Amino acid sequence: METTTYPGSPFPLGATWNGEGVNFALYAENATRVELCLFNDPEGEAYNTVRLQERSANVWHAFLPGAKPGLLYGYRVHGPYEPSEGHRFNPNKLLIDPYAKAINGTINWHNSLFGYEPGHVNEDLSYSETDSAPFIPRSVVIDQQFDWGDDKPPRIPYQQTIIYETHVKGFTKLHPGIPEELRGTYKGLAHPEAIDYIKQLGITAVELMPVHHFVADRHLVDKGLTNYWGYNTIGFFAPDARYAASGTRGEQVREFKEMVKALHAAGIEVILDVVYNHTAEGNHLGPTLSFKGVDNAVYYRLTDDKRYYMDYTGTGNTLNARLPNVLRLIMDSLRYWITEMHVDGFRFDLAATLARELHEVDRLSAFFDIIHQDPVISQVKLIAEPWDIGEGGYQVGKFPPGWAEWNGKYRDSIRDYWRGADSTLAEFASRITGSADLYKEDYRRPTASVNFITAHDGFTLHDLVSYNEKHNEANGENNNDGESHNRSWNCGNEGPSQDPLVNTLRARQKRNFMATLLLSQGIPMLLAGDEAGRTQQGNNNAYCQDNEVSWLNWQEMDQELIAFTRKMIALRQQHPVFRRKRWFRGEPVESVGVEDIAWFLPEGTPMSDEHWDTDFARSLGVYLNGLSLRTRDEKGNKVLDDSFYIIFNAHHDELAFQLPPAEYGDHWKVVVNTATNEEGAEYKSGDQLMAAGRSLILLMKEEDKST
Repeated sequence: METTTYPGSPFPLGATWNGEGVNFALYAENATRVELCLFNDPEGEAYNTVRLQERSANVWHAFLPGAKPGLLYGYRVHGPYEPSEGHRFNPNKLLIDPYAKAINGTINWHNSLFGYEPGHVNEDLSYSETDSAPFIPRSVVIDQQFDWGDDKPPRIPYQQTIIYETHVKGFTKLHPGIPEELRGTYKGLAHPEAIDYIKQLGITAVELMPVHHFVADRHLVDKGLTNYWGYNTIGFFAPDARYAASGTRGEQVREFKEMVKALHAAGIEVILDVVYNHTAEGNHLGPTLSFKGVDNAVYYRLTDDKRYYMDYTGTGNTLNARLPNVLRLIMDSLRYWITEMHVDGFRFDLAATLARELHEVDRLSAFFDIIHQDPVISQVKLIAEPWDIGEGGYQVGKFPPGWAEWNGKYRDSIRDYWRGADSTLAEFASRITGSADLYKEDYRRPTASVNFITAHDGFTLHDLVSYNEKHNEANGENNNDGESHNRSWNCGNEGPSQDPLVNTLRARQKRNFMATLLLSQGIPMLLAGDEAGRTQQGNNNAYCQDNEVSWLNWQEMDQELIAFTRKMIALRQQHPVFRRKRWFRGEPVESVGVEDIAWFLPEGTPMSDEHWDTDFARSLGVYLNGLSLRTRDEKGNKVLDDSFYIIFNAHHDELAFQLPPAEYGDHWKVVVNTATNEEGAEYKSGDQLMAAGRSLILLMKEEDKST
């Protein structure tokens, strides 16, 4: 069947419907021929194959008049099959469009998905002539029109941001208040029951684990498992079809937009966890699904022997962000999610990989340059996971201004402090005050630090205080996967305990961690379910557990911890002293009389240099001056707050703490005590109060803010 085509345009890349037809454009620099395959249904054979005759600046293109949204398509790309030269063209493989805005389904693993013959003595140097079309999902032409109404980005300032790292499916899959057909989907997360919970908690931004269309690894599928986390992207423009309740021929795009619109209406931002460092095609023995078959040599970083891939990510390959066409792909994708899908920011997985030029991580790389000058991307929240597994890949504190970073040093220091490990108070003090040692010299603010105790990768908060060792047997890797050094402490008993003393201590430790996180300078990030006592039964690498291990159990929620978390978030949002825009100076403030911050020993005397370097010290007090914030609100008014005194006692025994001298405050009231319900108790300067072993006490001095 012959299809009428016009030359069309080389831009925009991808499949674009204009109301009269669809323009198709594919970048394939080294290709010799490109064929567009059109399908009526996901399982059927192509009803027509159109050769793209036009080629402009290495972009192959054509316009199909009369074509409409919902059309299914794929590509076959011809060229040399010379793995040793970096070329892996094989027209027997139907390919997903790198710019596909929707993908209608998932991979059905089969040997035909590989460009070579699996099991052949020559491995990937062999050549497969088997058609992969029956086993690979189709790309979908979409209708980008959507009624956004009065939707606009909440644009919540960094210093007011509370991030909630969550999973679209796991958050709602077991929610009894959400209709069963919507659970685990974009519609489920957009449901009032889900949004109300997030809103009442005090969250300002959900950080969604990967929603870009991804592939479940073959070795996991063969074991009856799957890639639950989704860090295995194949479609950088397509919301994953598995989270769609309404359909997969473009409906998933509308559904995602409806979710964003609903969250925005509640004042909640949407941040995407994005994986631009690698793709799902793996190493030289991986499948040919998209990029590898479109033009392997111009999408991936190859070694000197071009048969093999540079691997800074541990996944087998690395996208070559040094090359213009790959940078364009990444930037086009980011702009698309901002302008068309209305997301509010990104968390970049293994971001150090994107900053590698020849080999070393370079903060002046083209990746940063392009983002900083882009008028769209530069205006949203940009958060880096500032490391990868390559040499020199640990880059905490080294990203340029304009970026926030997951502060892994904060996580490690706070965990060590509350479990009683040998660590200096100086490290702890730096972390809770914004990590000036990491960010201040680069003219960055405390909000460069995204503080977290737990994240998707590792123990949940409950498991952090319940297990000394990982328990990942369910992953099928003999418990060899996952981090072995967790900086955790089980409070005296491994796993679930019937001992009331152990459970009391665990509950207190969870409150200690939560309170510390929400009283620290920087941007706090909570792992979804930590506020409710969610457990993974000691699994610290549940990437393949798409089941009750990972899903939030709404029937077993720790209501006391939820209430405590809500209280701490509300306290933080009410008091700007806990979310300063500027660094502490540690020196007397003119017109206030005392320092903006001061540190005290339990005896009530100021700490000296020798006290900071003691690695067995466990206890201290810190004064935060609410009258010395050195900032103004959007109307130019001086921002003033109450002053606070925080007592940290990580010692196992109860300790007496003397409040500081009268110049710091003559009247104090307890607003938080993680060990008791002693809230509202009042003390005067110089008074002594008892802090239980492993507890935190927050006292407030109401300031006169009339001047």
